[in-house]
Amino acid sequence: MKKNIPYGWIYLFLAPTLILYGMYTVWPVIGTVWYSLLDWRGFQRRGSFTGLNNYRELFRDPLFWNSLRVTFAFLFIVVPLRFLLSLGVALLLNWRLFLFRSFFRTLIFIPVVTTSAIIGTTMNMFFDPSQGPVNIVLTALGLMREPVFLLGNADTVLFTAGIIWCWKWLGISLIYWIASLQSIPGELYESAHMDGASSWKVFIHITCPLLVPFGIVILILTVSDALRVFDLMLTLTRGGPFFRTDVIEIFIYRWAFGAATPRIGYASSAAVVFGGIFIVITIAQLLLRKLSAGKTEGQYE
Repeated sequence: MKKNIPYGWIYLFLAPTLILYGMYTVWPVIGTVWYSLLDWRGFQRRGSFTGLNNYRELFRDPLFWNSLRVTFAFLFIVVPLRFLLSLGVALLLNWRLFLFRSFFRTLIFIPVVTTSAIIGTTMNMFFDPSQGPVNIVLTALGLMREPVFLLGNADTVLFTAGIIWCWKWLGISLIYWIASLQSIPGELYESAHMDGASSWKVFIHITCPLLVPFGIVILILTVSDALRVFDLMLTLTRGGPFFRTDVIEIFIYRWAFGAATPRIGYASSAAVVFGGIFIVITIAQLLLRKLSAGKTEGQYE
């Protein structure tokens, strides 16, 4: 006999989550789109409706296009660096003959749980041209003639910030890669070594093909992380020098909160455009992941 299940209780338990999600995610998104259509500086009770004027001004603003260029330049620097470096470290720490593997895994993961504000403040002291250890070591080794503030030099700041970002988040990708490597059956390696295959051939013909599906997922997550660098970049450089690290998030923050006369409507229009770009990249990533899943299923059939 079929029992009547009181499904109403399910919605009751879901209600707190749905209410909070609506209050802190859905409503702010709708509000941002609405504010982007207003000329509102945050001081008046209400802003005046201007339609698409904020967007027209935004697309004529050279600093907006500069922020997009910086954002994607940073993306192209850090994604391959973090992706490949984490893979290399994972291969090393997954090697059975490597001593103190657990210690080094923990050591690499510590920056992940350290707040970006602490990382940014510490790195400014670390790269200080007068007393920072980086300049002292490089000068002592003869790699630099005189101290240089790498976070204050327009030619080196973006790459330096990228290295710091990769160092902070390396532990996340490292865990993904190690889990992927440990999912490969050990019998495949044993059979290959019994057939006389070298370590390099085992890596090329066994490890790499089996890591491809995992690698695509890790790449997608890395790209997503690289588009969210506001907290670290704000504490490191605040977008300087000369707007060389002025990522789109810093651009939005400056117009909304950092300017002498805030322009909430203008900042909101930039946020909407960036959100649209983020959605397009996310859809492309999901399609890539789906394509990868389909190829993986075909390999195991």
